[in-house]
Amino acid sequence: MTVLIFLGSLLGAMALGIPIAYALLAAGVGLMWHLDLFDAQILAQNFINGADSFPLLAVPFFMLAGEIMNVGGLSQRIVNFALALVGHVKGGLGYVVILAACLLSSLSGSAVADAAALTALLLPMMVKAGHRKEVSGGLIAASGVIGPIIPPSIGFVIFGVAANVSISKLFIAGIVPGIMIGLGLAATWWWVGRKETLALPEKKSAAELWRAARESVWALTLPVFILVGLRMGVFTPTEAAVVAAVYSLFVASVIYRELPLSALLPILTTAAKTTAVVMFLVAAAMVSSWLITVANLPAQMVELLKPFMGNQTLLLIAIMVLVMLVGTAMDMTPTILILTPVLMPVIKAAGIDPVYFGVLFIINNSIGLVTPPVGTILNVVAGVGRMKMDEVTRGVLPFMAAQFAVMFIMVLFPQTVLAPLRWLTG
Repeated sequence: MTVLIFLGSLLGAMALGIPIAYALLAAGVGLMWHLDLFDAQILAQNFINGADSFPLLAVPFFMLAGEIMNVGGLSQRIVNFALALVGHVKGGLGYVVILAACLLSSLSGSAVADAAALTALLLPMMVKAGHRKEVSGGLIAASGVIGPIIPPSIGFVIFGVAANVSISKLFIAGIVPGIMIGLGLAATWWWVGRKETLALPEKKSAAELWRAARESVWALTLPVFILVGLRMGVFTPTEAAVVAAVYSLFVASVIYRELPLSALLPILTTAAKTTAVVMFLVAAAMVSSWLITVANLPAQMVELLKPFMGNQTLLLIAIMVLVMLVGTAMDMTPTILILTPVLMPVIKAAGIDPVYFGVLFIINNSIGLVTPPVGTILNVVAGVGRMKMDEVTRGVLPFMAAQFAVMFIMVLFPQTVLAPLRWLTG
């Protein structure tokens, strides 16, 4: 009954068109009435405490770093380097998209920012080269999914706070899975375009490749700097976000000189607005999270999934299918905030490594950004690329299927995530 009241009030509020943050608060109030615990003071206290978290300070700074990179020329130089490296091979622009997505994801950690940058920079080039627009848009949308997987990742920060799991370990554990997702996309792009007969651009000379590498070295240094700093304990993930923002600002304004002071205020405003949306969601979700704990819903979920508890693989498959279904109707951040407090007790009871689960959970939620009908990245690519939503949806389907296939390979073979994590963390 408690589960029905919570889900009914949440889904009912969403069906009425109420924004997800307010829907979460409405679900929390409904649960409080049912438990005879309604107290406006408790509601306000949990709401404020939800956003009062030091690790969550990483969110605004990673948002700011992503905005600076797109405006300040770092993203453009990453794309130029990828073009010089693989742009001349058959289907090279598709591989440029995937390589650039992997490199950009190691800078900003925002799927939306990466997808917008790749669409603006590469979609016109792919169409001009003769690639079908819907397939090109679909590949760019699918490549944006890599953003929250390869560190730094805003999704890992939010999950780490909600699940009380080491964010540094999540960051490190996401490297190899992110690369695997990229390889899966590359294989699918090869399969989709294997019959194309397009004129190939000339291979860049060694001098041109060196120039592109030299111009992008400042941008490429940042992810190495952050990962080494995290691995050696020089700074925390929150401090790494500050380093990323300050470094990006310095490179964009002093080294590349493409970020005038007049552009700084709009960047700060955009980052602040995006952060406000995320933080309001986090605060509202923490009210529901507290009530979920009080109502003992995690124990009910453990009981519900008891038939799978004896087999970790079957349990993970069941949970991944559940998250896939939720991802078709809900955005990444609220899904993380709603499901994490419910699922983590199940994961701990089954003896599954929480970092390993966190990686699978974030990958699944990231792919949810391109699953219709709600897919946020689909809307971004359609808007920036001036395409119809159904065109992007058709184009993304084979790449989305490949991403789910890679995810389930990680479910069936946990060492694909755990072995690199143990090696990288010593």
